[in-house]
Amino acid sequence: MALSQSLQQKLLQKLSPQQIQLMKLLQVPTANLEERIKEELEENPALELSEENHDEQYDNETKDEFDSSDEEDFDVDGSEDEYDNIDISEYVGDEDGEIADYKLRDDNYPEMDDKKIVPYKIETSFHEHLLGQLGMLKMSDNERRIAEQIVGSIDDDGYLRRETAAIVDDLAFRQNIETNEQEVEKVIRLVQQFDPPGVCARDLQECLLLQLYRQQREGKNVDKAIDVLTDYFDEFTKKHYDKIQRGLNLDDDALKEVISQIIRLTPKPGGNHADINKAESYVVPDFFVYNNGGKLELTLNSKNAPDLRISEGYRDMLREYDKGSKKDKRQKEAILFIKQKIDAAKWFIDAIKQRQHTLSSVMETIMSYQRDFFLTGDETTLKPMILKDIAERTGLDISTVSRVANSKFVQTEFGTYRLKFFFSESLSTDSGEEVSTREVKKILSDLIEGESKKKPLSDEKLTELLQEKGYNIARRTVAKYREQLNIPVARLRKEL
Repeated sequence: MALSQSLQQKLLQKLSPQQIQLMKLLQVPTANLEERIKEELEENPALELSEENHDEQYDNETKDEFDSSDEEDFDVDGSEDEYDNIDISEYVGDEDGEIADYKLRDDNYPEMDDKKIVPYKIETSFHEHLLGQLGMLKMSDNERRIAEQIVGSIDDDGYLRRETAAIVDDLAFRQNIETNEQEVEKVIRLVQQFDPPGVCARDLQECLLLQLYRQQREGKNVDKAIDVLTDYFDEFTKKHYDKIQRGLNLDDDALKEVISQIIRLTPKPGGNHADINKAESYVVPDFFVYNNGGKLELTLNSKNAPDLRISEGYRDMLREYDKGSKKDKRQKEAILFIKQKIDAAKWFIDAIKQRQHTLSSVMETIMSYQRDFFLTGDETTLKPMILKDIAERTGLDISTVSRVANSKFVQTEFGTYRLKFFFSESLSTDSGEEVSTREVKKILSDLIEGESKKKPLSDEKLTELLQEKGYNIARRTVAKYREQLNIPVARLRKEL
């Protein structure tokens, strides 16, 4: 769906530096736009946020520095000719000129309450969580440094995939710590007692067994589950339950209990910690779509419309220069600098305006194209839609539409979606009608959800059912869609 990196690079090579910056600004999501504007404000003193109370002291200090000049610092003998063609007429008009009105305002956007305190959460990373537990153990300095090396080697999902011998070498060469594999293994077993259960395992089997051993120490009856994962791990992962039953002499009820105990375990203990933090994160929508009695209304997030303007202090300096009779080289150099900063500020405000216009244009077109979905929330009503469709309707380049679709969110009464959610390829039906592949995936998901878990539907059967509904689809395509939906094959969906 997105443009390939090589194609994007070719397109960028044809753009001017300003156009490239505009494309990058367009790609910035609303959640990060405020930080981008802050950076521009810090880099360009001619750009400022419009406020009721301006920093007059700063303006005065700037003007005083500009006005106070020591004549001996200037070279007035012929060296100022190169600055004689400076034209600042467009910047110093007496009427409410272009600069004074060169603001970015839109009364259609609700103003943010500056006094409102926005809460933010403080996260503890997975490795900080482990190091915090390490601090509660009594161990020698040497063991602690070994433990720190082990914790630092644990992947984000909670697994220790570095070989013990490699950890011994790392300690020797990087920290000058002499140790051996036995001592490292001893410390690994200590770290494996940390929360979350299963952390620091070398593979999935060890991870699950660590969790069961923890439950066993807590008094739970998980002996059979431990036997299954110890002696019949491969059979269990492949769901060859008959072999397990024969080997451990388990009846159906006992096997169901074992399976229930195992599937409640966490295959990625570190990922679980990351998911908690992720769940506490918030998506900042770029658009809001409302259904007003059958009429769809689009609103941009107010953060997309910051109140920017050109600094009045810089305009005053240009006016004073224009009125003055003495124009030496130093003053003209300063004026050139001011003009450059004002031009850069103008361009940035224009870029923000263009960003607003482009976002609105793309979202309005998507909203019109997928009107049925925004009215009903039914995924099966989504029409086939690719980047080219939106590019043709808006008159924008495909790369521009791609940047908008890949980084923006829209909030509807049915939930918040990435814009790229609404893009999909087409598939033909028996009647020749083109439908969205997302519609087919939704029906495929519903079929699997409604299947008998004792006898799951094979890909061949799913293909037959879809074809009966009028969708011309091959078995390999069904398999591809199933994998994209993260649904395993029928054998692995089987339950007793």
